[in-house]
Amino acid sequence: MHIDYDTKKSIRGAFGEELAELGSKNKEIVALDADLSGSTKSSTFAKAYPERFFNVGIAEQDLITTALGLSLTGKIPFASTFAVFATGRAYDQIRNSICYQKANVKIVGAHGGITVGEDGASHQALEDIALMRELPNMTVIAPADYEQMRQAVRFAAEYNGPVYIRSSRVDVPCIYGNDYKFNPKKAEILIEGNDITILSYGDIFAEVIKAAEILKDKGINAEVINVPVVKPLDTETIIKSVKKTKRVFTVENHSIIGGLGSAVCETLAEEMPTKVTRIGINDTFGQSGTPKELLKFYGLDADSIASRILKEKDI
Repeated sequence: MHIDYDTKKSIRGAFGEELAELGSKNKEIVALDADLSGSTKSSTFAKAYPERFFNVGIAEQDLITTALGLSLTGKIPFASTFAVFATGRAYDQIRNSICYQKANVKIVGAHGGITVGEDGASHQALEDIALMRELPNMTVIAPADYEQMRQAVRFAAEYNGPVYIRSSRVDVPCIYGNDYKFNPKKAEILIEGNDITILSYGDIFAEVIKAAEILKDKGINAEVINVPVVKPLDTETIIKSVKKTKRVFTVENHSIIGGLGSAVCETLAEEMPTKVTRIGINDTFGQSGTPKELLKFYGLDADSIASRILKEKDI
């Protein structure tokens, strides 16, 4: 596949645009934010439908419980704030108020991962996927580009139940075109290969594709699979690929503990024990720096990913 790495679009911008478009078709959709609408891009919805937008202020617990109340009146609330605050400060409310009763609330965690950049460790959510994945009744989605985010938001609006969508601060290359159809039940094989399986999601997926291109030049044909829905996990596609390649690498802009890497290890341990290398943040906090600097420092840029796979593929 060919990707124009120089042409990039905003994942968080896609959220705001799609939500506003859906708002014109469904008047039950409402949006809430914790005083960060300019960053999360829920401001697009706010400008179009100010009577259906609620800024609760810097009070994430109130954000979630207000969204719950609106859902109980038949509204379809999208509650957005930074991922680190949405999943951390409001975890108790998400667990006991949203997931326990399967409330129809959609939570959008913006600025996930170290690609938040200069805001540093306090604002870099490296555990949000883990926190949301282990909650019963929660669907967890981490789109890889602009089009996938738009369609994930569309799915969430139509789905009856709790959904967590991870958004990103950085603009990313466009992987999918207008002909793309989001399937919440299926992981997507973007590059077929026989030597290794690489599983990833979110805003670094383009780096993974670039890494696969580097590996191909080295004679390694990687099967690259995008896993936008981390829960419920499409185990069928993963197992089918691993039966062919017998070697797995997971790559994520998240802690290696509790995220996609853990989900894949859990699946394979039960179904077909296989060597898995988890590439991500190694049980540490982030730090301040540009997204490019941080991806390089933590080994999540294309060159570093390819280099590590080359070193460890035969271990």
